[in-house]
Amino acid sequence: MPAPAPDPRSPERRAEDERIASESPLPRPDLPPGTVASPVEAHLPSRHRPMAVAGVVENGLVRPLDPNVKLPERSRVIIVASER
Repeated sequence: MPAPAPDPRSPERRAEDERIASESPLPRPDLPPGTVASPVEAHLPSRHRPMAVAGVVENGLVRPLDPNVKLPERSRVIIVASER
């Protein structure tokens, strides 16, 4: 098990995070009867569907490992780090 890293947050930010975490959850929305739940993806524009691809970051640029994956210019990505 890796050793925990030191907390880089400022004391003010740590206090704000604790305050937010201690707030009670929001109540369920008051929806009309018969409303069907839908996934979050249904509310996203069709051209911005989330997808996950394996890749590497080289010099600040994201390069997918699959050569068939083409990301549009200025794509937003979430980078998940691995120690492998």
